[in-house]
Amino acid sequence: MVGLQGKRSAELSQLSADRQIQQALSAFLSTRVAPTARLCVGFSGGRDSLVLLHALVALRSSNPAFELSAVHVHHGLSASADAWAGFCSDFCKRCGVPLTIVRVEVPRGSAEGLEAAARRLRHAVFGGCSADWLALAHHRDDQVETMLFRLLRGAGVSGATGMPAERGQSGGPRLIRPLLDVPGAVIARYAQEQSLAWVEDESNGDSRYRRNYLRHEVMPRIEMQFPGAAESLARAGRHFAEAALLLEELAQADRALAATSSGRIGLARFNSLSTPRARNLLRSELLSAGFRAPAARWLDEALRQLSTVDAVSETCIRSADGEIHAYRGELHVCRRPSAVPAGDLPWCGEEELPWGADRVTFTPTTGAGINRHRLSGAPLRITSRQGGERLQPDPRRPLRTLKNLLQEAAVPPWERFRLPLLWSGEHLVWVAGIGVDAAFACPPGEPGLLLAWQRVVPPPAGHLFSQR
Repeated sequence: MVGLQGKRSAELSQLSADRQIQQALSAFLSTRVAPTARLCVGFSGGRDSLVLLHALVALRSSNPAFELSAVHVHHGLSASADAWAGFCSDFCKRCGVPLTIVRVEVPRGSAEGLEAAARRLRHAVFGGCSADWLALAHHRDDQVETMLFRLLRGAGVSGATGMPAERGQSGGPRLIRPLLDVPGAVIARYAQEQSLAWVEDESNGDSRYRRNYLRHEVMPRIEMQFPGAAESLARAGRHFAEAALLLEELAQADRALAATSSGRIGLARFNSLSTPRARNLLRSELLSAGFRAPAARWLDEALRQLSTVDAVSETCIRSADGEIHAYRGELHVCRRPSAVPAGDLPWCGEEELPWGADRVTFTPTTGAGINRHRLSGAPLRITSRQGGERLQPDPRRPLRTLKNLLQEAAVPPWERFRLPLLWSGEHLVWVAGIGVDAAFACPPGEPGLLLAWQRVVPPPAGHLFSQR
């Protein structure tokens, strides 16, 4: 196998850079991008993104099946930022590619650091693009740098895989890196062969930045002693990716064994796993919920706390992205929710009202939900729980405290004060997750109103090991 790969690499090296890149793009896109798909390029104006866009324009000319556009993120961090945006605009006009320029304000004093903040905002722009696919120009040398960078920071198997060639974005286009297997030297040779001009970020040569130090100081020395090191490291990354896939499959198998009838992980079954498997399963649950990859120390402390909790105890383990709750013998992984309105939210007949990042919907119906006739004559408002509320959802049972109803319905404590409540004057009409007060229930044939609390899953926090 290694011999075949070496032969293939030798064959490719004999091709022009243009042919190599066109072949790489065609092979990558043919299995992903359907005819008439919308493909957008993250276009900085630098050499790599310019080569990618230029090559896609050429590919489209021979296969005009996909719609091509570009997006430029104006960070405003360099004195040349306006000139870069102008360069990108001129280049796209010459190529006949629609360009969107998005300006962002990068906080300079944030704890995450300037580079991380810029990257976060940039990927937020990418996630909001009106396209099916968002293409970035990372190449093999970028991948190797990323792997080394993460390994030196103590990354595990998932981190050592490097950047994925393809991944989803919450509510946005799928992100692809079609040149990820192409050496940086081929990118450079393509630019030379095509006589391309590009913008140069002055910070790229500053070795005070750790990634630049790896690029300019470390990798050249490694290549001197170990020729072909970049390809070897890239191959190791693919091995790590295979191992990460196996670990995820193990996590899903353990989850299936530990799941209760509710679909959540049972605490007793979770704690019966070996420490490595429990750690692997918990990490998988956190990443699936949109948490960033947890630090090893935090993960170990979470496992320690969970090991001391029994079926009747409760605990809460917090992180910057959310919380892990042990409640009634089950694990609940919850992203940090947005705040709900603190006061009254009047309802004047709207089809929906915002409730933090969520919404409350109002759907007219007949013979179900709330009797609309009973709602006339008193101001209607949505509030959160304050304490002391009473409701009678079952006419066969007496008026009960909302606290008891929520406990009986097994609504977790951390969610109880986020529930939207509908009031008609001083009368509690409806509680999300509980139902309608019997006095306001709609009889058959009468005009009714169905209320629903539409939960919105928070967007991913940004996996530390999935973005660059």
